[in-house]
Parts: sequence; C-alpha cells; structure tokens
Amino acid sequence: MAGLMFTVLLCLSAAAMSTVRGEDPYFFFTWNITYGTISPLGVPQQGILINGQFPGPNINSTSNNNIVVNVFNNLDEPFLIHWSGIQHRKNSWQDGLLGTNCPIPPGTNYTYHFQVKDQIGSFFYYPSTAMHRAAGGFGGLRVNSRLLIPVPYADPEDDYTVLVGDWYTKSHSALKNFLDSGRSLARPDGVLINGKNAKGDGTDEPLFTMKPEKTYKYRVCNIGLKTSLNIRFQDHTMKLVEMEGSHVVQNDYQSLDIHVGQCFSVLVTANQEPKDYYLIASTRFTKNVLVGKGIIRYTNGKGPASPEIPEAPVGWAWSLNQFRTFRWNLTASAARPNPQGSYHYGSINITRTIKIINSATKVDGKLRYAINGVSHIDPETPLKLAEYFGIADKVFKYDTISDDGPAEGANTVTVAPNVVNATFRNFVEIVFENHEKSLQSWHLNGYSFFAVAIEPGRWTPEKRKNYNLLDAVSRDTIQVFPKSWAAILLTLDNAGMWNLRSELTENRYLGQQLYFSVLSPARSLRDEYNIPDNTLLCGLVKDMPLPKPYTI
Repeated sequence: MAGLMFTVLLCLSAAAMSTVRGEDPYFFFTWNITYGTISPLGVPQQGILINGQFPGPNINSTSNNNIVVNVFNNLDEPFLIHWSGIQHRKNSWQDGLLGTNCPIPPGTNYTYHFQVKDQIGSFFYYPSTAMHRAAGGFGGLRVNSRLLIPVPYADPEDDYTVLVGDWYTKSHSALKNFLDSGRSLARPDGVLINGKNAKGDGTDEPLFTMKPEKTYKYRVCNIGLKTSLNIRFQDHTMKLVEMEGSHVVQNDYQSLDIHVGQCFSVLVTANQEPKDYYLIASTRFTKNVLVGKGIIRYTNGKGPASPEIPEAPVGWAWSLNQFRTFRWNLTASAARPNPQGSYHYGSINITRTIKIINSATKVDGKLRYAINGVSHIDPETPLKLAEYFGIADKVFKYDTISDDGPAEGANTVTVAPNVVNATFRNFVEIVFENHEKSLQSWHLNGYSFFAVAIEPGRWTPEKRKNYNLLDAVSRDTIQVFPKSWAAILLTLDNAGMWNLRSELTENRYLGQQLYFSVLSPARSLRDEYNIPDNTLLCGLVKDMPLPKPYTI
C-alpha cells in the first residue's frame, strides 16, 4: 500500500511540474521497419513497411507538440528517416540525413525527438538512405494550428492526406545498382496515390468519402522520385489555402502542378451529383504521360466515376504562370500569434549572394550530378558530428564551391563533401540557374525561404527589380524550369548543419546537394541544442569523448 501511495504521489508531482512548466504535449510512436511484398502496380515487389503499412502511418500533430518516434530497423541494411519540411529549430541533430546522423544499423533502434516549433502546414517523412524511398517507408506529417491561432477558412468536415508520386516496379536495390554503375534511371512505370492506382473496373474501394455540400481539406504531397505531377479533382474545383507551412491567397484552380518534394493544401466542396469521382495525378514534362487515379465517393452516391477525365495542361510555361499566382496571405496568422505580414523581408539588405548551378557529367565513366562543379559524397563520419567534435579538418573542407558558380566553360567535377561555411543570422540570396533541358526541384532543410522569382533565361543583378518583395510565399521548396532561374531570400537564423538538395532522388543520390554550416559564435543553448544523449556515433568520432556541452 505504501508503494502504491508513493507511485500516486510521484505521478501527481510530475503532473504538477508539467503544469507549472507549461510544457507542450508529447506524442509517442513506435515504428517497426520491415520488408514486405507489395503490388501497387500489379507486380509483386519488395516494399518497406512501417508497422506493416504501405504507405506509412500519418503523424497528426499541432504546432509546438513534441514528437518522439522510436524507430526499430528490421531491414538488412542501415536506415534513416528524414522529416521533410520540419524546421527542427536549433536541432539539426534530428534531421535524419547522412550529413547529420549516423544511420541506424540493422537490428537496432533509434529514437527521434523533435518539436514542431512554431510551424503549421502539410509535410511528409521518408527514408533518406540508399534508394529506400523507392520502396516505401514514407508517410504524411501534418502540423495543425493551435486553437488560439485561427485559420483563414472554416473548419472542414474532414482532413485528408494525399501522397502522390511516380513509381518503379524494380526494387530499390536494383535502382541503386543502376545509379552505382553510372546509369540514369529509366522512366517510371506508373503513378500512385496513397500507394494505389484505381483500375476503373468497378472493383476499386474509395480512397476518400465526402458528404454532399460539405467541404474537405486535402493535403497533397509529391513524394515521388523524379517526376512533376498535375493534380485534378474530376468535376470539382480546388481552393488553394496552404503551401509548406504558409497560408496563401485563396484562389480557385481546376488543376495544380506539384513538383517533387512539394506539398499544398486545398479545399474541395462536394457540390456535384452524388456518385464516384476520380482524383487524378498525371505526369508532367514527360514524353509518355502516366496517369494515377483514386476514387472519391459521395456517401449517398449512386454510379461509377465517368471514364472521361479532365485533361492536364501542356508545357512548362503554363506551370510558370501558375507559380506567379501564388501569394502569401498577409492578413492570416501563422503558428505564432503574429500577423505574417509583419515580417517585411523586402526591406532587409542582402549580405551574401550564392549562385547555384546544377550540372550532369561523367566522372571515371560514371554519371555524377554536381553543384558548382562539386559532386557531394557523404563521408563515413557525418559532417555535423565531425564539426561538433572538432575534427572537421579530417573529414571535409569548407567552401569547396564559389558563390559565383563555376567558371564559364568549366566542365571538371570534384567528388567530395560539399559544405558551405555560412554566417549566423546573415540575410542571404540564393539564385538557382538551370542550364539543362529538364526541370529541377530544390529543397532547403531547417528553414522556410521567400520564393521571390522564377524566370526564363540567365540571372543578372538587374533581375532583382522583378522580385516579389511584398508577398512571396514562405516555403521550403522551389522548382526551376529548363533554361531558367529562380531566386529565394532567407535569414540564416537557425544554427546547425542544414542540407540543400535536389529533390530529384537520382540527382541527390549522385551528388547534387550540399550542406550549410550555420554556427553560432556564442556556442550557446540559446542558439543550438547540445548533442542528444542517445545520438549514434560512427566513423572517426565513434570512440571519442563528448565535447564540453553548450551552456546558456
């Protein structure tokens, strides 16, 4: 009885401390990563499952929640999960990339612990090791607004996650072997929506249901490997309300282009004849158009979906014009109780301009992709660990690329870790120039940036007069059309080691990425967290003593 009383008092004491501290809620997940046979396109293949699921489970959280995910790696090779779009304020330790974390060895586990601090929006997670993303292991991650922060639309009847992407029937190991042998990936075999593609023969179960005259929120993410997609809801209009953490001006669209790595949220009202309808995702900028379909069923519906689906747009100029319609909603509140429009980014002086030029070439007879003449490789010792333990000089060199891009006509490529030494709290302009014939999609970890311009041709300083310096959407991905450029602006106020990469998995795997080292001179807990106690150590730091921790 005394032991029971002690336990009760201990629990009451812990609850009281939590109440006094006002700590945000914790959500705990245990994930078992296994192989399993899946047949999303009718061909049996090896998939990567989370708790037996393909795709993996959704994480449904609210801004400032603490997320704790214990990942058990039951595969036969090392594994990591990356939380795309989650900013991990002061905490690149939880980023789940080979530049920041040692991979989880087979038969072991690792616990991620991060806070979705001051964020809202639609995001996703996926495996960042090898070509595991091609086999599954991905899922949706939503961050809802806190109740005291109103969203600029009425509460929907329900909230759905839609994961769209191209798909290969070859195994992830076969695709990896293609790339390792110096060959490019072939065209994908199909398009999936939440791991499925409707046959249209009357046997398909609905992905989603809608009640007549009710409005639903659909969070759409392109989790594919290389292909831009166009999204349409048969006979229904979409109202765009959010993009990668920002409320946007609410325009109506018949279709929307979504490039690899991007997410958005739309509202769809069930205001048509009650029956089945198709949600359609079709490939863009491909010679042969691949189409994925999913059934949306009215709860009182009678009749199948019409086989006549709406056509997709043609050409990338249409997509560029659509980008120009995206605007930040300056009257809406964000995750913080401050109007988003209070941040006048257009009046901040630029302290550094970095031009990023992508290229593809052969190195020792094998295909490599590069940024400014450097093709990134991940060393055995993760970059962040090497820097934290004070042995960066034994693992990589800073600033192997020039801010101005490669010299005109230069065609040599260096294969090495690609790390840019960045200054904490600098306001930076990054310009992406795409000299190639294919569309590029870029993502920056740890930050949201202002996507101020995308235009055809080459960038010059005079092009700044065309920037949107008022209401460009704050987001974490940007596409660059063929023979075009794009510009983003951001403040490097999040200390850590942060990855800038091509979202095209082949390009990233073969070197088209770099890391920004953003160090706080104060080495203070105000700016960056200490290394977590459970951090996996590998490479040169495996048996080293931990450095002296940061203090306030």
